[in-house]
Amino acid sequence: MQAILAILSGSVVGFSLGLIGGGGSILAVPLLIYVVGVADPHVAIGTSAFAVAVNAFVNLLQHARAGTVKWPCASVFAGTGVFGAFVGSTIGKAVNGSQLLLAFAVVMIAVAASMLRGRGSDGDPSVRINPQIAVRLVAIGFLTGLLSGFFGIGGGFLIVPGIMLGSGMPILNAVGSSLFSVGAFGTTTAANYAISGLIDWQIAALFLAGGVVGGVTGMRAAVSLSRSKGMLTRIFALVVFVVGFYMVVRSVTALHVL
Repeated sequence: MQAILAILSGSVVGFSLGLIGGGGSILAVPLLIYVVGVADPHVAIGTSAFAVAVNAFVNLLQHARAGTVKWPCASVFAGTGVFGAFVGSTIGKAVNGSQLLLAFAVVMIAVAASMLRGRGSDGDPSVRINPQIAVRLVAIGFLTGLLSGFFGIGGGFLIVPGIMLGSGMPILNAVGSSLFSVGAFGTTTAANYAISGLIDWQIAALFLAGGVVGGVTGMRAAVSLSRSKGMLTRIFALVVFVVGFYMVVRSVTALHVL
């Protein structure tokens, strides 16, 4: 039963990513804990980070073929972000599991609010990296990697606006370029957790298998429902908000018990 639930949960994450182009990874940890039944929050975060990283690199290949990745900017952002992800994941491993889930739930609510606000698409598609842009990308990349590593999430909702702020590129290029950082941060976090034995490899494989199927289905649905994408994003944001609120209640209750 756990194997079936892992596949189905992975499908939900993959479907979301394929349908609205993001946000799905934020549900990976609560799905692993409350649906699949992973008891240790740290194992859920480590397992989620690995699955998110693999999915990001697979999607990166598609964007690279389409020419939407700004590799110089993406490399600088990811380079410092990897160090931030290592620091963040090291801190995260040392934090009490219930406290970590509470903080994670607060981030989920912030993600929902960010998705409801939406993002603009203006920017310079011909942007080239220079010293000023590099400095901004280094600073923002480190902070984003720190948060991504601490919570064990892809961090796309932070990386996309971060790259846009640091470089001035449009959202299409930022989405493609962000996947390199999502994969790099996830790999760093997963490796750090793996060293401590905090990844369930069997569940991770099943989760990924479900994600592939869900992603293909989601992309097909996105084509059919392209005109309703804004509404779908708002519905998904509401789901994230509700799950985040549920996690806040569960985490606060657990902390009172402790």
